[in-house]
Amino acid sequence: MTNWLKNLGLGGAAALAMSLPARAQEAAAEAAAEVVPVMDKGDVAWMMTSTVLVLAMIVPGLALFYGGLVRTKNMLSVLMQCTVIAAVMMIVWVVYGYSLAFGGGTGPYFGGFGKLFLAGVTPDSMSATFSAEYVIPEYVFIAFQMTFAAITPALIIGAFAERIKFSAVLLFCVLWGTLVYAPVAHMVWDASGLIFNWGALDFAGGTVVHINAGVAALIGSLMIGKRVGYGKDNMAPHSMTLTLVGAGMLWVGWFGFNVGSNLEANGGAALAMINTFVATAGAIVAWVVIEGLGRGKASMLGAASGMIAGLVAVTPAAGVIGPMGAIVLGAIASAVCYFFVAVVKHKLGYDDSLDVFGIHGVGGIVGAIGTGIFAAPGLGGIMGDDFSMGGQVWIQIKAVVVTVVWCGVVSAILYKVVDMTVGLRVKEDEEREGLDLTSHGERAYNL
Repeated sequence: MTNWLKNLGLGGAAALAMSLPARAQEAAAEAAAEVVPVMDKGDVAWMMTSTVLVLAMIVPGLALFYGGLVRTKNMLSVLMQCTVIAAVMMIVWVVYGYSLAFGGGTGPYFGGFGKLFLAGVTPDSMSATFSAEYVIPEYVFIAFQMTFAAITPALIIGAFAERIKFSAVLLFCVLWGTLVYAPVAHMVWDASGLIFNWGALDFAGGTVVHINAGVAALIGSLMIGKRVGYGKDNMAPHSMTLTLVGAGMLWVGWFGFNVGSNLEANGGAALAMINTFVATAGAIVAWVVIEGLGRGKASMLGAASGMIAGLVAVTPAAGVIGPMGAIVLGAIASAVCYFFVAVVKHKLGYDDSLDVFGIHGVGGIVGAIGTGIFAAPGLGGIMGDDFSMGGQVWIQIKAVVVTVVWCGVVSAILYKVVDMTVGLRVKEDEEREGLDLTSHGERAYNL
């Protein structure tokens, strides 16, 4: 520090004359400048585990959850769609998706082309975490984000299950991942992103994953149209057993999704962990109570739906709210999602087959806005005393609006492009026979 002062033309007497607080600040600044981030093997091990947990959410978690909700003749088609979408999106992500989202560009909407084909990434490349002291291998960060990019388009297919061409699903997901998912991920999570620089809070993907998927699902269900026999034929889930197995795997895998988004194995990860437990519990209980009071009976389908609604709602908030706030947020989201699934969908008459918009879209919106409320320290959140609830809620609303508009407009265009090229919907006789045989030449069950 004395040498620094001499460079400014000051002598040792002037250095001694400096106030102790100023000297302490300079010493702290010098010490911070000398900190070299290190790789902690515990963080790396946890992030690898989290990545595999998110993969398990897709296959078999989401595949079984959705598969149990469709009719027997379409079970295999849903399993196939989830599996192949995940594989295709993994390839898209490493070829150019990662670069579009996190490629080092300074634009507010796209990350640039600096890391096409993972250019410049080696086993020695490191990616920052939330603290200045630690880093993780960039390959681990790429793989973790890759699983998010893989599951998000797979969520969408539940809205138009049982009636879409397999080729149309794959083409749409590639285009959607390129023009919707990657840009929104950049806007929300990259340091140069538009929404990131507004100060929006999205810990693990309320906007990027759930609102994105929910809006695309709603647009798809409207543009593709209702299933043949909708409102007349019995379209009840063929196996609530498999649906609960899938939902349970989603809940377990969601700890990788939420807790892994902390990027370090520390107290912040512990907070996200307990919130993922209790928000989901609050949502399940709320849905069961509402359904029991309204219908006289509480269903397993309702409990599974409440489970997913709670997980969706806590996703953007997991690392910034307290456990009591998480319970309340989960319960509120569950009630709102129940209203959309049981009332709004039927009044408007659209056929969102597996309630993707009603749970992921609506739950994501409630969670994103609710994050701005329950992050307040007075409600158990971890934000500082200068936190402005009103200001943060307004930022959260803006983030939701941008996501809805971007996703809605671009998704509508992409559905139209796919329809004009390969066609979106299977023929009516193929739909009646079931997609297992007509699209894949095999059955889920040979009885």
